Amino acid sequence: MNTKQIDYCIEVAHTLNFSRAADNLYVSQPTFSYQIKLLEDEVGFQIFERSGKGAVLTPAGAQFVSFLTGMREDLKRAIEQGQNFSAKYKDSISIGMMVRQAVYFLPEAIRLFAEEYSSVQIVPHFQYDGSFESFLSRETDIVFALREQTRQIPGIQVHDLFESQIYLICRRDDPLAAKNRISEEDLYGRTLMVGGGSPPALRAVQHRLISSGKIEYFNSADHETTYVNVAAERGICLAPGFLNDHSGQFAWIPFDCPETFSCILCTHKDDTRPALKAFVETLKQLYKQTIAFPM
Repeated sequence: MNTKQIDYCIEVAHTLNFSRAADNLYVSQPTFSYQIKLLEDEVGFQIFERSGKGAVLTPAGAQFVSFLTGMREDLKRAIEQGQNFSAKYKDSISIGMMVRQAVYFLPEAIRLFAEEYSSVQIVPHFQYDGSFESFLSRETDIVFALREQTRQIPGIQVHDLFESQIYLICRRDDPLAAKNRISEEDLYGRTLMVGGGSPPALRAVQHRLISSGKIEYFNSADHETTYVNVAAERGICLAPGFLNDHSGQFAWIPFDCPETFSCILCTHKDDTRPALKAFVETLKQLYKQTIAFPM
């Protein structure tokens, strides 16, 4: 299988017509059809059902093209990154996190870092689930994590970043949005969304509230689904402050509880590059200088 065959296959899936797909890619129709046939022979199943009216994807073909499309996009990004890197940079540092807002000062850190290390590229990797596992497999050089994730893991260096509180998220027109701080009693009679990959400290608070018997609850699949449910007035939720994008779309009010999240950065102990150390220190200083910033 080559990239040309992948492009041909994806184009037929879009047009459902071999002649039109060949024209769109400036290839003769016999050559185009021959390459698709070679691809089907290689994978061992029929991707398209041909007819006088055009072509349709077989069930196996539909699944196959879905994977091919993702593969082609990944390859495109890899080529673009390689072009960027070869044109300007001599080194690269990757940082993994679940969402952009988790490291709120990342853009400012990249800007400041570039003033001294203009030949080193900072590459963010966003992965809501599995970012720490990707770091351990050395797919990234730095990872944003919670301290509880790092216990008894050898070969890593832990850098304290900030402490994050638990906040209530609600619509800005919700009566709770007028409060400066939320207590357990404020939530009685309300519906609390839970689940969605909540860290242990948050799950403990959720369990405590539900155990009171005075709060309804339902499960939300993930953080983005929770946002939709809050906007739709289906309920309210509690979340770590580090997930706040500070867009003003929702009200984030501190929740009165002792639980907090120790947010850290991890690096590999054997990665002693001065640029990596400098970038971590840049982030730490930004958070230290803005200690009053709501997290």
